[in-house]
Amino acid sequence: MTTSPMFQRRTWLKSSGCGFGWLAFSALVAQSQLVSQSHGATKRPSMPTGKAKRVIFLNMKGGPSHVDTFDYKPELQKADGTPGPRPGSKWMKSPWKFEQRGQSGLWISELFPELGSMADDLLIVNSMQTDVPAHPQASVRMHTGTSQFIRPSLGSWVLYGLGSGNDSLPGFISIGGGGVGGAQNYGNAFLPASYQGMRLGSESREVDKSQVANLSPLAGEARQRRELEFIQSMNQRKNQLDPGDAEIEGVIHSYELAFKMQSELPRVLDLGSETEATRKLYGLDRNDTKNFGSKCLIARKMVESGVRFVEITHGSWDHHNNIVDALTKNCTAIDRPLFGLLSDLKSRGLLDETLVVWTGEFGRTPYAQGRDGRDHNHKAFSLWMAGGGAVQGQRYGSSGDFGVEATENPVPIVDFHATLLALLGLDHEQLTYRHAGRDFRLTDTKGRIISDWIAS
Repeated sequence: MTTSPMFQRRTWLKSSGCGFGWLAFSALVAQSQLVSQSHGATKRPSMPTGKAKRVIFLNMKGGPSHVDTFDYKPELQKADGTPGPRPGSKWMKSPWKFEQRGQSGLWISELFPELGSMADDLLIVNSMQTDVPAHPQASVRMHTGTSQFIRPSLGSWVLYGLGSGNDSLPGFISIGGGGVGGAQNYGNAFLPASYQGMRLGSESREVDKSQVANLSPLAGEARQRRELEFIQSMNQRKNQLDPGDAEIEGVIHSYELAFKMQSELPRVLDLGSETEATRKLYGLDRNDTKNFGSKCLIARKMVESGVRFVEITHGSWDHHNNIVDALTKNCTAIDRPLFGLLSDLKSRGLLDETLVVWTGEFGRTPYAQGRDGRDHNHKAFSLWMAGGGAVQGQRYGSSGDFGVEATENPVPIVDFHATLLALLGLDHEQLTYRHAGRDFRLTDTKGRIISDWIAS
């Protein structure tokens, strides 16, 4: 009787002590390029090399208030307390001062004193828009290009287009659980499992306390190597008898990655070996910045090790009330780590080829909700980018005098995705995967590249 590859995988995971758990294993460790070819993928076309080689995507779950952070509205300050655009609403000024930072003179809130010092490295976009003001739909839209269908995530498309830069680590890692939208935010959908993101940690647990199950061989490395070689010999024999079996090919390569991860991943996750200066740079010496700072430091180590796409989720930024205290706390938690991440990447010569993106799923209203909150606003929000061939020290677009709706150079999510791929040297119209009889892409049938975002 022929043993099924499914049974072989479960048996080896259980007996050798090398497993990550069945669901985690299938999602985290299949990195073979052979898998994509044998699943009927459209052959990836030859594309020009972009300046960006990797992405760190900073997902601020809940919708940060653009008018309190990166979108200065002096007219809103003057109109504070007067009737707003909705019946019964009143304009609410930002409780924080804005200052022009750096030689570029970009207006940035006092909530970001340290990040503001990096203004000349930032491209701030003040005219983002999305479809609906609901967290689940907007979050999935930001991550997959659509809120109506199950589609591959942005990180999966990037990994599919560029491949992994390290055969000992997953090419796509999601730190913090992905936020609203859950697994869809780092899922592969119909792309082969090799392109799904590995989830590391959760929102409720500090990342430096997160563990990957069975990362250390229970039976010792030598014995595990012998067991792996035995299992692999059976898989190779099965592959010879049934050439082109996608599942067997995936098993062979994923087992090797799982074995390599046991020596490589602990090194990347080890923050104790970092110098005191580096730990302080990322805010690991302070309780209010330690958690996000640890995520940023791990992200830097991952991209330095060849991981193609790292997402960090932080939240909640859903400030329907008590915005003064809540937004202050959130911004304080990330300001020092963001400065540390950008300056560290820059000093190591990594920022030029690492695209850093900071965004939420939408913004907030410039008029008050209740006494001291702001409601959802999908018609205008801000994001910023740094490195990776993006222009520096510039602002793009406008949300008018009050921040209600993008009025100058509005940017839908599909254009953002098209431009991000372009910065990576990927043509969003050519990056396709054949599924269910048609060629799918991240931008579906739309999308334009915003050339003003790309440095010459």
